[in-house]
Formats: sequence, structure tokens, C-alpha cells
Amino acid sequence: MAKQIWKPAVMLNPVPAVLITSSDGKVDNVFTVAWTGTVCSDPAMTYISVRKERFSYDIIKNSKEFCINLVPESLVYATDYCGVKSGRKEDKFKSMKLTKQKASIIKSPIIKESPVNIECKVTEIKELGSHDMFLAQVVAVNVDEEYIDENGRFDLEKCGLIAYSHGEYFKLGQKIGKFGFSVKKS
Repeated sequence: MAKQIWKPAVMLNPVPAVLITSSDGKVDNVFTVAWTGTVCSDPAMTYISVRKERFSYDIIKNSKEFCINLVPESLVYATDYCGVKSGRKEDKFKSMKLTKQKASIIKSPIIKESPVNIECKVTEIKELGSHDMFLAQVVAVNVDEEYIDENGRFDLEKCGLIAYSHGEYFKLGQKIGKFGFSVKKS
């Protein structure tokens, strides 16, 4: 099978579509990011990449914190809306009827309707080009008890989380394996 050679691009897809909440103490904002992921497990670290012209860029740069709110299927409309509308012009929490809750450690709010809220403190900002990367340490994780199974484990399948790929949103599907299943002895 032949392959085409394309110009350099990041073809890692799908990626998580998440709602990022931030606050400067006067204004709370929510916007959508699909440039996020795990950086390190010990200490727990993550990142988001944000364009400098985004309303939340300066809020996060100055406050040095943000929250990553995972998105279930029920929030896909709000996720798209918060990615195309600016917090400079409207309160997107109000427009999308998203419920702000107090975070456990950071000052930025968390979104009640999100099954998982990852509270983050910025440790470094890397200027990279079209986006700057906010490298952050995870300082708390809030998990909705509705998604905890009888063994105390987070049940991802119950959440109906979404992913983003080339301008489209997808609901994550059925579990097809488990870490180490390929080498597990019967």
C-alpha cells in the first residue's frame, strides 16, 4: 500500500477535547482546548497549549493556575460553543448554563457537570510558536462519585467522554483491552 508524503503537521488524533476554567479574581472564564495531555506521572504533570490572543491566556499567565474539566457527551455543545465564542464578549458559564463550583485547592472554579476536574498550578510557560505551553503540576483531582464503581475505581465507560479529531467530536467507545493484556498468562 502506497503512502503519501504531506507537509509537517501534528497528526496525533483523536485528542481529548476539554473545558479549561480560569480566574483572575474578577472574571471567571471557560474555553475549549484540544492540545492537552500527560507529561509526567510522578509528580503528576500535564499541559495545555494556548494561543496568546485567547482571552484566558493572560488570566492563566498571571494567576498561574487553571482547571482541566473532562467533557462527557452531554457537554459537547457547550464544548464547541466555548471554543468559538470569546469570554471577552460574554459570560460563557451563563450562556451554556455551566455550574461553577469551588475548587479544592486553586482559585479557578471547576465545572459541576464535568465528571473529572483536574486542578493545576503552572510551573513553566514555554513559548513555542502558534501556541504557548502551560506546563503544570496537578494539585488535586475531583471525581464525581456517580462514576465510581463498586471497587472504588473510576468507570470511564459510564462517563461517555468525547474526543476531537480534525474538526469533529467523537464519543469514546467500548473498552477493547487492558494494560498488559497482551502478555498476561492465562
